[in-house]
Amino acid sequence: MTSRFVSTLKIWACAGVHLLTASGAVFGLFALMAASDSQWEAAFAWLGVALVVDGIDGPLARALDIKKTLPRFSGEELDHVVDYLTYVTVPAYMVVTSPIAPEGLRLPLAALILLSSLYHFSDTESKTAEGYFVGFPAIWNAVVLYCFVLGLDQVVAAVVIALCVVFTFIPLCWVHPVRVRRLRLLTLGVVLAWSAAAISAMLHGFPGTIGERIVFVVAAVYLIAVGVSGKRRSASASDAPELTAQSGA
Repeated sequence: MTSRFVSTLKIWACAGVHLLTASGAVFGLFALMAASDSQWEAAFAWLGVALVVDGIDGPLARALDIKKTLPRFSGEELDHVVDYLTYVTVPAYMVVTSPIAPEGLRLPLAALILLSSLYHFSDTESKTAEGYFVGFPAIWNAVVLYCFVLGLDQVVAAVVIALCVVFTFIPLCWVHPVRVRRLRLLTLGVVLAWSAAAISAMLHGFPGTIGERIVFVVAAVYLIAVGVSGKRRSASASDAPELTAQSGA
């Protein structure tokens, strides 16, 4: 009876993790609603909540060995669906509806964001054995946030977005702050400082202060440098289980 109770409890716990992952879609909807009212700070706040969920569901799934407990449901596929909404679709909508880019370029840029991201999401070689992303990893929530916090000129913002689209197809490495072991503690420190600056900017409104902008620029330079200088060994068949285990719930 005890063993059966523990097994049932674990099943419900695993279902709860899947529900946690799925809740990111709800937060994405809240972000979309805020963006539709031009409440940009609130929209990014909801995307931030979705980002936190995306960061904690994977470790919980691995701790519960969710693939063995609920083999019918793929947490990885669920994670991809939610990520496409929160990392790609909502930011693309914000590009269309906000004044960050020239009016005539907003829809074409949003379309490029959506299409290039589908390439990344479907690319089976988008990660290296060391955990780096190969090609720009479709973190459009961050790119659009940079445009707001830095208060970029419309043309400059359009160029930045276009360059990120191009870099999706260029096999340069981009660091993942948790999966990549090299300089992990320093990278996490930079990400924490960046997060603090982002939260501060959302609280007082865009654009960011000089200090917040400096943190954003330094973080971008550091993260890009760590990625570009990283190893580029492709993931082999023997690496596949490790990379799968590192993916989201």
